[in-house]
Amino acid sequence: MKTITKLFATALTAFAIFTTTNLNAQEMTTMSTNNGMAFKVGVGLNGGLFRKSSPMEYSYGADLKLQWDLTKDVAVTASGGYAKLKGRNNSLDFDFIPAKGGVKVFAIERMYLAAEAGAGFGIEDGAKTNFIYTGGLGYEWNNGLDIGIRYEGYVNDSSSTTYFRQTGQYAVRLAYNFKL
Repeated sequence: MKTITKLFATALTAFAIFTTTNLNAQEMTTMSTNNGMAFKVGVGLNGGLFRKSSPMEYSYGADLKLQWDLTKDVAVTASGGYAKLKGRNNSLDFDFIPAKGGVKVFAIERMYLAAEAGAGFGIEDGAKTNFIYTGGLGYEWNNGLDIGIRYEGYVNDSSSTTYFRQTGQYAVRLAYNFKL
């Protein structure tokens, strides 16, 4: 637990430094598409750590996220990609394709709170679909860079050959958003 605490304390400190040094230099920008709405496609890499009580140790993956900015403060998201959860002592590895939908609320300028839910489709034979839920926060720069931290929980089907009933990770996502 000490490693996770140090990791997230470092990430939060870096996040706070970036946001406070950039908030003064930011200008309000308007979205240039239909009625204030904008579309973005984000390509991201992510990694995470699990609690000591989990059968998993760490994870990594990549994703493609679609974002539809409804207003300057609210966006709807949909994402898919690839994720690999690595078990402790090489006991269990779980590969899956996550598909999630959610919402982003920009609480302060470009800083957001995000929530998503969806499914993780297991790749291995005998692997079942698991339920995924996430909640986190992040910052989206004008140049397209996006960094976020989140808690991501998994609930698995008990008949799966890669069985773990429920677990969760603390993850970091680094992405770049392209405006459409």
